[in-house]
Amino acid sequence: MRTTELSRLLLALGLFTGAAACGDESAGTGPAHDPERTGVRARQVSDAWEGSKAAQTWREGYFPLDDAVQLPEGAFRNEADKHAYETQNFELRAPLSADPPAKGEVRWRGGGSLTVPVSSARAAYEKLARGRNPGPSLVVTGARLGTMTLSTSRGPATVPAWHFTVAGYDTPLRRVAAGPSKLPPPPIKPVARTSDALHPLAGLTSVSADGRTVVLRAHHGSCDEGPAVDVLETGDNVVFSAWIRGRSDGPCTDDLRSREVTVELDRPAGDRLLLDAFTGRPVPYDSPMGSPAPSWD
Repeated sequence: MRTTELSRLLLALGLFTGAAACGDESAGTGPAHDPERTGVRARQVSDAWEGSKAAQTWREGYFPLDDAVQLPEGAFRNEADKHAYETQNFELRAPLSADPPAKGEVRWRGGGSLTVPVSSARAAYEKLARGRNPGPSLVVTGARLGTMTLSTSRGPATVPAWHFTVAGYDTPLRRVAAGPSKLPPPPIKPVARTSDALHPLAGLTSVSADGRTVVLRAHHGSCDEGPAVDVLETGDNVVFSAWIRGRSDGPCTDDLRSREVTVELDRPAGDRLLLDAFTGRPVPYDSPMGSPAPSWD
């Protein structure tokens, strides 16, 4: 893989600062995957988070790990509606307030609640309607403040959400209205540079209902066999180490690709932190629309 492929990602994440913890890699090709070596980094990340102030903040806060939008029942009626949603092409035919409501409340199914800021109907709509093209559109005819249930770092929770009435649908399109808690500073620095041995994950796609199967999205290039992920499980957290399989030395196109990797855990994820060995941070939710969950905006 060419260094520039992942360099663009790392520059966007601001990860070129910080001390290397997996060896001294140069700007060229780094060392091949070494499970023992990456295992050392994974253990460092796990130990740094266990019992840390950052872990306490994460467990006490509201960090959504689910898509910010829930579609109406029966969506979509046709390909035109589907295309309109995918291109974020909406048409507004009702006034929406730009004034945010009073504080809202997140309530966890397992107990506990938290007061959170709530966005205005106008702000929530503008996050949905970013498309500006002459193609088909979804028509919004009204909005009211309600709730929706989604996954968070503390399990399922009921959160404030705007319910948008969409022409042609009997149930509303819901969009999260609750502002997330501030992400805690990680207790460990990221690895300084990417290599075949270790590179950052793109995000968390899903966790199965029983908590045993985790689907992650990982990056790779055009001259390899795709990404793979090693796992370190402890009672407090789960650390994922992403690496690249079967890299070849032939001419490569300069592009950054991604692929889903399914990981089976020894026991349910539960309330354990899901961490990225490269970044030293919790793995962000990977939205199907290509944008992070609200915590990671």
